[in-house]
Amino acid sequence: MEMRKMFALELEKLMNKNENVVLLNADLAKPNGFGNFSLKFPKRAINVGIAEQNMASIAAGMSSYGFIPFICSFTPFATRRICDQIAISICYAKQNVKIIGSDPGISAEYNGGTHMSFEDIGVLRSIPNIVIFEPTDNAQLKNLLPQIVDYKGPVYIRMFRKSTPDIFDENETFNLFKSQKIKHGEDISIFCSGIMVDETLKANKKLEEMGINAEIINIHTIKPIDEESIISSVQKTKAAVTVENHNIVGGLRSAVSEVICENYPVPMRSVGIRDTFGQVGKMPYLKEIYKMTEKDIISAVVAALEAKVY
Repeated sequence: MEMRKMFALELEKLMNKNENVVLLNADLAKPNGFGNFSLKFPKRAINVGIAEQNMASIAAGMSSYGFIPFICSFTPFATRRICDQIAISICYAKQNVKIIGSDPGISAEYNGGTHMSFEDIGVLRSIPNIVIFEPTDNAQLKNLLPQIVDYKGPVYIRMFRKSTPDIFDENETFNLFKSQKIKHGEDISIFCSGIMVDETLKANKKLEEMGINAEIINIHTIKPIDEESIISSVQKTKAAVTVENHNIVGGLRSAVSEVICENYPVPMRSVGIRDTFGQVGKMPYLKEIYKMTEKDIISAVVAALEAKVY
């Protein structure tokens, strides 16, 4: 199932259960999977039109009256376009607003550079009082969405719209603020997020053939990051690689680097967009262009291991 459809199904359940949950969209309800919500919830599913700043401000006001607003748009419009409203009206005011940014990174595909947000995590990570969550698959999204509703404060959900490979069992449980160890290993720590978890697992098959025993950790919440898991892993492996669908400046690489540098410095390499803008293309092509394929992950692992101090 497409992630947007799973999100819509689970949000509908939550809205049926809790009348304070509301949905606001900026004329993109149908592309994001919420096309029928205005019929099902005529008073709680609101299209504000192409006015994202207004959407964020309305949500902040509704939160101050006890509602739990979800606001939804494509990633660049849900983050960089409304950055000031998120910073002041939502985070500074400590309002309970949940922000859905869809089609993150290269998943914007044919919408191209204007819609291809490589900096959304970096933009929001610098703002106090916000949680940044990127679900890896439907099982993780389904399990953690109720925790997001129960959490009192701003949350940014970086949502892939299309279908994703099943990484986790549907009965697996998650903690919003704890990373998920997918595989134990001794040689190197690989920290990955979002759609790049599957790419990492593909690379791991070849790493195993090469005799490299990697520890793979899914960082689904990038802020606040699970420092304890990062530190304990690199203390064991003495080397690290980050893998993300985002600019390596400001995203997962930056967050993990901060933890490692301040607590247990080890050689580290990264896979992700290397500080450039987006372009039109399908995801397989864009992964090649931005060096985000399994072979690039393998190269990063080998480079980190070569720099490792034994």
